[in-house]
Parts: sequence; C-alpha cells; structure tokens
Amino acid sequence: MLYINNNCTDPYFNLAAEEFILKKKSDECFMLWRNKPCIVIGKNQNTLSEINIDYVKEKDITIVRRLSGGGAVFHDLGNLNFTFIVNDKEDSFTNFKKFTQPIIEVLKRLNVHAEFSGRNDLTIEGKKFSGNAQYNYKNRVLHHGTLLFSSDMTNLSGALKVKPIKFEGKGVKSVGSRVTNISQHLTEPLGIIEFKDLIMNYIMYSNKGQAFYEFTENDLNTINKMKNDKYSTWDWNFGSSPKYSFTNHKKYLGGNVEFNLNVEKGIIKEIRLFGDFFGKCDVSEIEKSLTGIKHSEEEIREALGKFDINSYFSNISIDDLIAGMF
Repeated sequence: MLYINNNCTDPYFNLAAEEFILKKKSDECFMLWRNKPCIVIGKNQNTLSEINIDYVKEKDITIVRRLSGGGAVFHDLGNLNFTFIVNDKEDSFTNFKKFTQPIIEVLKRLNVHAEFSGRNDLTIEGKKFSGNAQYNYKNRVLHHGTLLFSSDMTNLSGALKVKPIKFEGKGVKSVGSRVTNISQHLTEPLGIIEFKDLIMNYIMYSNKGQAFYEFTENDLNTINKMKNDKYSTWDWNFGSSPKYSFTNHKKYLGGNVEFNLNVEKGIIKEIRLFGDFFGKCDVSEIEKSLTGIKHSEEEIREALGKFDINSYFSNISIDDLIAGMF
C-alpha cells in the first residue's frame, strides 16, 4: 500500500491526484490531505443549485467537482480529508463502515465516542463530522471522506446556503444536517497536524506499512496536466451539471423581471425574460443573444455588453440582470 502525506492545499490538484492514483497506479493507497477554502461538488449534482454564488464570489471560494457521488461539502484548512484506494474484493464498494472504522478507532484513543450513522456519515453525539463517498473504476474502489476538525462553521453554512426553489432538475440534492468539529469534543488540546499524524500512524501500523510514497516528477507532471485539462475547468465544474431549469424573480428600480432558463450541459438552451419593465427595443433580441452560450457570468456579461441595455430594460443595469440569472 502507498502511504501519501499530501501537503498540497490546491483543491484542483488534490482531486486530480486521487484520479491519478486510481487510474494510473495499480497499488492500493492511503492518503491524507487538506484543501484551502472550497466547495467540492458531487459527480451528479447541479453546481449552481448547491452554492451561494454571491458568498462564494465574495470569499473567493474555489468550486471543484469530484469523481464520486453524494452531496456538496465545504473544505477549509480545518478539515482533514482521507482517501483509500483499494483493489476491490467484492465487498469494498458501498461498504462505508470498512473504511471509516479506523477513524472511529483513532478517536476512541482520544476518548471521543464516534459512531457510523445512516448511509455514509460519522457522528459525535448525533452531530455529523464526516461525510463519505465512493467511486468505482474497473476493479478498484476509491473511498474518501471529510473530517471536520476545526473548520469555520460560518463559512461552511454561508457557502452552501442556497434557495433551491430556483432550480428544478435531476441533480442530486445535498441533505443538510447538524455538524460539529472534532476539536470541540477533545479532553486535551490537539492540533490538526498532530491529528493527521495520529491517523497516518494508525493506518500504517494496522497495515504493516513501512514508508511514505512521494510523487515523482513524472507523477506531478501527469497530475498537473489532469488538473489543468479537467479539474480547474468550467466544463468539468459547471458544464457537467445535469440538465436543469432555473427561475428567478427580481424587483429593480426599473421594474420587475422574471428569469426563466433551461440549461443543458451548462449551455443555455432556452431563455425567456418577462416583467413590467419598460424598453423601446424588443427583449427577444437579448434572449436570442443569450441562447447557446454558457450559463456563466463571464459569457453572459460579454453577450449583454454588445447591447445598449437601457434601450431594452429602462433603469436596469447589466449587473442587475446578471444577478437575476444566478
């Protein structure tokens, strides 16, 4: 088994590293890692319906999609992530208890009573501190989980707070739950790096591991290529969202505007704009210009910038319109 103490905090790199080990290596692996503030979206989720877009922009929080299913999760440097990649022996996929039991054992040594709960969570006193997900590739299984140790709960709730009524589609929805940090339940102070070392030492001892694995130069080149070509791209993080419809209603100085969008693979297939606003030009020209482009602020702003918006929406700005489309 490869034991990787990954000190990189780039979310794009870390998700690419998981896929690299899963698909390009044959060894089994255990890796511990952390991310700078980010939201990690499940494979089958509609990204925009899971995030508070205004909060995410204000706080400069990275968005990245992972290979596995399940719900969206918030990461920061107070959250520790663990990854097992094993060659499947027919009982690994969906066997979440198998991979989370070592975490429960480590916490037991710290006098913290943790339990496996529901389908894929770990809890302390009924509050969730770990969510887990899996992905199957050929005869290999990737299991990864979060461990809230000392995360900023304000950012966690703010980044994931969204009004789901705006979105309708087949994307998997995240399920809210009461959460807690492990550090709140410790009887003696412990830093996250010390906690990280405790887990790694336990896993290595349990599996008779001898040494850490360091990514080679070739490994890093391949991982960074996957990061640049896939994990840091709009197409993967937003364009891979399932087909959805978006509706919103905003009241501006120039009147009310109702936004209705149908989006497929991140592309606006249809858009209708209704309201009691005034304009001397036909709004259908705006709708036509927005059809066939990405449901992204950058492309919408570029398209709207070609018009004298006040001629279509009196006393309503491009910024107002963009805010209504997300």
